[in-house]
Amino acid sequence: MFNQLPQVTKNIILLNIMFFLATFVLQTQGIDLTASLGAHVVNTPLFKPYQLVTHFFMHGGFFHILFNMYLFAILGAYLEHIWGPKRFFIFYIATAFGAFALYNIIGVYDVMQLKAMIIDQGFSLSEINQLIINNDRDGLIATNSSAVVAYAQESFTPMVGASGAIFGVMAAFAILFPNTEFRLYFAIPVKAKYFVAAYFLIEVYLSFQNNANDSTAHLAHVGGAIVGAIIVLFWRKADRTNFW
Repeated sequence: MFNQLPQVTKNIILLNIMFFLATFVLQTQGIDLTASLGAHVVNTPLFKPYQLVTHFFMHGGFFHILFNMYLFAILGAYLEHIWGPKRFFIFYIATAFGAFALYNIIGVYDVMQLKAMIIDQGFSLSEINQLIINNDRDGLIATNSSAVVAYAQESFTPMVGASGAIFGVMAAFAILFPNTEFRLYFAIPVKAKYFVAAYFLIEVYLSFQNNANDSTAHLAHVGGAIVGAIIVLFWRKADRTNFW
C-alpha cells in the first residue's frame, strides 16, 4: 500500500516518520528535539523562524502521528491524484501555515498581556527572557510572580504536529466529495460533510474552553480547516471559470 501512494504524500509521511524517530532517539541522549523544532509563540524568546516549517513534521506521541498519517495517507493521496503533486504540495504547506497563524493570534495576544504585567511588577523583561533561554526554571519560580511563571509556560510550550494541515485536507475532501462515507469506528457510516463539519465545530468549541489539562492546539486545527476550505473553494471557482 505504501509504495502505491503518490510521491508528495509518500515523502511527507516519510519525513514525519523520520522526525518522529529522530526525536525518540535523541531524547535518549538528552536532546529535546521537540523544544527546538516545535513552534513557539512568535513573541517569546524561544521562537526561531525555521520553526514555521519544522513544527509540522513533529509529533507528541505514537498515536498522534499514527492518527495523522493514517488520515493523510487516505485523504491526502486522493487529493494528490486529482490535483497533481505541485498543487497538492502548495495546498499542504498553506494549510500548515494557516494553522500556525491562527494559533499564534491568540498566543501573541496572551503573551503581550503577560509581558505588560511583568513590566508593571518591576521585573526586567530581558532578564526574564534570559532565564527562559537558559531554561532556568528555578530562577523563574524564585520570582514569586504568577505572571512570570505563566509567561515562561507560554514560552516553553511548543506547538507540534501536522494536524492543522490534516484538517485542511479533511475540509477540502468534504467540500469536493461531501457524500463520500467514512466508517466511524470502522463500522458506522457517516458522510464526509457531516463528519468534518461536526469535527470542526467540536474543535471551535474546545478552542475557547481554556482547559488547563488539554494540551491540544485546537485553534491550529480550526485554522488549517479554514485555510483548506478557502483554497479549495477558490481553486474550484477558478477551474470552472477557466473551463468555460
